[in-house]
Amino acid sequence: MGYLGRRIGLSQDSGDSNPGGANGAVGGGILDIFAQEYFQRQGNITKSGPSGPQGMDASGGVISDYTDPGPGNVYRAHVFNASGSFTVSSLSSSLPNNVDYLIIGGGGGGGGTIGGGGGAGALKYAVNQPVSASPGVYPVVVGAGGVGANKNITTGTGGAGGNTVAFSVTSPGGGGGGNAENDGAAGGSAGGNGYGQTPSIAGSGDASHPGGIDQVSPANGWGYDGGVSPGPAASNPGAAGGGGGAAQDGQDAVYAGHGNPGSTGGNGGNGARYSIAGITTHYAGGGGGGVQGPGGAGPSQGGLGGGGGGVKGGGTGDAGAPGKGAGGGGGGYLPAGGNGGQGGGGTVIVRYQIGTIAATAKATGGNISFYNGKTIHAFTNTGVFNNTSGGDLTGCEVVIIGGGGGGNVWQGGGGGAGRFYRNDDVTIGPGPNAVTIGGGGAGGQGRSAPGVVVAPSGTQSVFNSVTMPGGGGGATYDVAGATGGSGGGGSYGGGGPGAASPGNVAAVTNSDTPSDGAGNAGGGGGGPQGAGGGGGAGAVGTDSPASDKKGGSGGAGVQLPSTFRDPLSTVGYPGPSSALYFVGGGGGGSSGPPNNVAGGGGGAPQVPHTYQGTSMTTAEQLNYEWAGAGSGVQDTGPSATSARANSGSGGGGAGSGAGNPALRGGSGGSGLVLIAYPS
Repeated sequence: MGYLGRRIGLSQDSGDSNPGGANGAVGGGILDIFAQEYFQRQGNITKSGPSGPQGMDASGGVISDYTDPGPGNVYRAHVFNASGSFTVSSLSSSLPNNVDYLIIGGGGGGGGTIGGGGGAGALKYAVNQPVSASPGVYPVVVGAGGVGANKNITTGTGGAGGNTVAFSVTSPGGGGGGNAENDGAAGGSAGGNGYGQTPSIAGSGDASHPGGIDQVSPANGWGYDGGVSPGPAASNPGAAGGGGGAAQDGQDAVYAGHGNPGSTGGNGGNGARYSIAGITTHYAGGGGGGVQGPGGAGPSQGGLGGGGGGVKGGGTGDAGAPGKGAGGGGGGYLPAGGNGGQGGGGTVIVRYQIGTIAATAKATGGNISFYNGKTIHAFTNTGVFNNTSGGDLTGCEVVIIGGGGGGNVWQGGGGGAGRFYRNDDVTIGPGPNAVTIGGGGAGGQGRSAPGVVVAPSGTQSVFNSVTMPGGGGGATYDVAGATGGSGGGGSYGGGGPGAASPGNVAAVTNSDTPSDGAGNAGGGGGGPQGAGGGGGAGAVGTDSPASDKKGGSGGAGVQLPSTFRDPLSTVGYPGPSSALYFVGGGGGGSSGPPNNVAGGGGGAPQVPHTYQGTSMTTAEQLNYEWAGAGSGVQDTGPSATSARANSGSGGGGAGSGAGNPALRGGSGGSGLVLIAYPS
């Protein structure tokens, strides 16, 4: 983890439950990319940005700097997702030698065979803690996530999360969810009960106060109870309770009557929100309870803060998010028992002040941060970049991304990516310069008859007299995809693909794009009842296969320049060779199972996906939406996946939509402008 992303902006909280999965929320702002471990850095970062008084020097973990949006203080955050040491090499003579820390135990594993959700690890947060005279070494032990319960074991619980220890403080791991007809286990937060059990299992944390944003925790940390499954086993409700989170009890299962398939598993309890690493996000969400299935109500959701969702039917519960101490989801039942989901590993985050930006920044506007000798302004919303230096800013690096196009319905084509522009040697004159951030196009909505129904295209992003158009909306059955920065995908039945305007110009990684930016045409819908993927900035969208009813994959995205990413990172979701990809095309929809197809993967090979609403393997999650693009879905729904905010990627296409007016294509991601100049 460790958020190099803070170098390019803060954003609102995303509600990050089970990111990238079926229960994941698409929120606003570039935070939705950062929260998934995009933009990461291992090792120390040279303190080249802040001027004036400097903070202490320390090493250990994954390190990033960010700017407090209020007073303009610059902080350094060390994020440990694995055991190590926080080592202080020198103290500051002018800034406080104090740290704030967040310590979270590993999340508990989900129970199996209609099992309860795993409880989150205990969360402990403290501020202004003094460090010893240098040199000082503080060992860090990060607790592992608990193992999900085996479906064939009907007693006991999922595995307990490991304890996390730092600064002589211990945060216990979360309790495992109960298997089958068993109670959940106590822990930092408690696991939810398996089906048919009534006792409430208390967590070891303090349940008398809700966790809040940057709120100091009590001595025993935040932790809450697991949910129950009402009724005796003989009145089998077919659903289990959710695991407790750091800010909320796990929800109880809902009993709809003996043998009633409408019974629902309890959602995991929400985690607490903190901004210690430069973004405001949830940590330590509980896992959702498993559901019998296969008919009736849908699966449960994990709590905000990465809790894994409980599965419906015979699948494995979703894993809790790593680095957040989140609980795993409970396994389902029918046609066969399902395993519990793996709990997410814990984390330790340490931050301290290293300086201020007032004397360094040569301009205002956007979120300002520093990395490797550069001052970076990130615009995730429309604003003004004002060069206050009194002269030209030379040698500027600029990235401009238009908003992505929306995916469509009725064998809907995937949305095209916005146009992508980069230039590594830009001169920006003194004074104000307007910045426009393009919006993503909304997904098309279900239709019951032929007619002109075009998914909206994304809108343009503009800076320094350069305009990058938004991506084209996806085609529908008898209406072609729209032309745009990259073209929308075509559809079976005559709706052809959209073109890129002005022409197909694929970007070359690690080199400047041409002056008109990079974009590609969408793929065709020539297959039987399938649609093409939207064009990406790095490649054309893929045609729907001629031999089956699958939708085509979205065109690959392109890398951000190395100024805005860490080429050494090997963890998280950056894509192949650890390079961060944006502006991918959305995947095309299809009309017959099993036809879910991933959205543009930034050049990644497509990974076979399970249906929306069921679990994904770890490998699938790591390969999912590398470019932030939405995935296409089959005829019966649910609605297609929207692209990540500020990715400029296209939304996914949906199936027929005929007779299902609620079915929607995925929305495109909004645009982005990044500006960097030598500090």
